Amino acid sequence: MNQFLMNFSGGFMYFPEDKSGYIPAAIEFAILIFIVFATFKWIRRIAKRQAEQTKELEVRVIRERDARLAKELQD
Repeated sequence: MNQFLMNFSGGFMYFPEDKSGYIPAAIEFAILIFIVFATFKWIRRIAKRQAEQTKELEVRVIRERDARLAKELQD
């Protein structure tokens, strides 16, 4: 049965008898999860900053447009 499973799975699955073989993979997984989380937070912070800048630009453009329209109406 074990030989059948090894042939069926292509032999790529390896389950060590000594479970300490999982420790390096668990450490690498934890490091990668931390990097992914930090990158996600960094991207969200940048996006929030850009959204605030865009909102300020929008307010400035609307204010300038209103001032220009008011000046044109006075003339």
